[in-house]
Amino acid sequence: MTDSGAPFTLLDGVVLVVYFLGVTGMGLWVARKVKTSGGYFLGDRKLRWWIMMGQAFGTGTHAEQPVAQTGASFELGFGTIWYQWKNMLITPYYWLMAPWYRRSERTTIGEIIEDRYGRHLAFVYTLFAIAFFVFNQGAMLKGAGKVISIAAGEEVISANGVVVAMTAAFIVYSFFGGLVASAYTDFAQSFLILVLSFLLIPTGLAQVGGFAGMHDSLPENFFQIYNEASGLDAFTIAMLTLNGLVGIVAQPHILSMQATGNTERAGRVGQTYGNFVKRLCTIGWALTGLIVAALVVQQGLHLEDREAAFGFACRHFLAPGFTGLMVACVLAANMSTCSNFMVNTGALFTRNLYLQYVDPQAPDRRLLLVGRLSGLCLTLLGVLFALTVERVLDAFLFTETIAAFMGIMFLGGLLWKRANRAGAWMATISTFAVYYRLNYLAQEELKLVYKWQAEPFAWAMLAGFLSLIVFSLLTKPEDSARIESFFDNMRRTTDEENLPSGAPKPLAAERGQDLILLDLPGWFTAERWSGFFHRYREDLVGFVLAWLTVAFLISLAWGILQIGA
Repeated sequence: MTDSGAPFTLLDGVVLVVYFLGVTGMGLWVARKVKTSGGYFLGDRKLRWWIMMGQAFGTGTHAEQPVAQTGASFELGFGTIWYQWKNMLITPYYWLMAPWYRRSERTTIGEIIEDRYGRHLAFVYTLFAIAFFVFNQGAMLKGAGKVISIAAGEEVISANGVVVAMTAAFIVYSFFGGLVASAYTDFAQSFLILVLSFLLIPTGLAQVGGFAGMHDSLPENFFQIYNEASGLDAFTIAMLTLNGLVGIVAQPHILSMQATGNTERAGRVGQTYGNFVKRLCTIGWALTGLIVAALVVQQGLHLEDREAAFGFACRHFLAPGFTGLMVACVLAANMSTCSNFMVNTGALFTRNLYLQYVDPQAPDRRLLLVGRLSGLCLTLLGVLFALTVERVLDAFLFTETIAAFMGIMFLGGLLWKRANRAGAWMATISTFAVYYRLNYLAQEELKLVYKWQAEPFAWAMLAGFLSLIVFSLLTKPEDSARIESFFDNMRRTTDEENLPSGAPKPLAAERGQDLILLDLPGWFTAERWSGFFHRYREDLVGFVLAWLTVAFLISLAWGILQIGA
């Protein structure tokens, strides 16, 4: 199919320049107050709930996601939404897990792992985490570069040119402002991501004859929320959900997403409902795919690549000026994430490598400088990767999967006091070994990145959890005083400020903030059931409300699909 598309006009260029200047200026303005490493890495834990929501939504949304979802819905129908909704069924658990990170009183997950299992596992995790950030930044930058280059026209700017321009903008404000600048610009850019999700729909519906025209043009199974024709059966959805649940706890940026609020509830609300906003946007991406599918059928066209559907929609549904707005939206989706990743990469290098192995007595001013410079240098490695990478989608699923493998020891260490470093080591080793062995046997080819499949993943996770349990039981327990100190921290609220020096933090149970998931075997003791609702009311009420939100979003999607039927 030949498609010249709408030209990138002067008005589009003006919109784009205004966006770049606006977001960079805002980030630099916010950066004025950042003077310490604590302020740079964690915003001094003073962010309000609405900033936390924007941060979680902006950081969790990347430019390749609407492209991939629109393409999948275009080819196989609305049921493919579960590729993006794989975390829908675990989002309520974010409410329960968010306080873990704030109560740890740490800057990175590597430090939490050191508290739980010791320095060696923390070092291994830190290497994984830095690679996670570098690889993801590069892949996201190149993915956005490709989308924007096609939308604007390759004669206007190349994909690599977009990568360089985008990186220059977010580096400027992230270098000086750290987490605070990242969070505030995430909040502002989240509105553009919302625009990105729904901008194409009104014009698209008008061109295909509304919902009735879509129903007349497409098979009935295209309008079902769940069907196996989409390639997603119940077992695959279950494994994707498990991937999300175990992986999210160990993704290296998750601490900054949940621990930087001014209260524990701010972290809960931000992470849980910021991600629910993303689930809402996914409905818009899937609906755009159906609109393009209907238009292609009605006009007798053909798309060679299903992921060209998003670009096709941009070229056909946007008027002059709105193409520039769409490009700004795509930039917002990626710059918000890359900015957060840059700060977290600097935190990991500074806290888990430099401070541990180079200069344990470094003053705060030097830690701030090292954090800025290391985040900058490692981000530039991501840019170098972006300039050479070709395929990115399999790579994203790969990084989420290895995060789940690393997450076994993290999740197990919080759910079970008896978990120890021997079990954590064997869980990590066996999970990777089983995963690669099964994929190699199935494909007879050894590769770093395999296409994600449910069955090898399921066997790998089973091997990992069994290894954690068996080897922890067969080997020496962790030092009891250190483990008790770790869990005592988790039992105390961090909402009380300005306590006298040396005074213990209040017990969370007294305020209804006890954490229901901690040390699950403890549920077999009578103590855990004493004053149940009073102790756990923050967990219980929020968890139920989150599940009601899940029901609402699924019902909303179902209701939209019934229009015009």
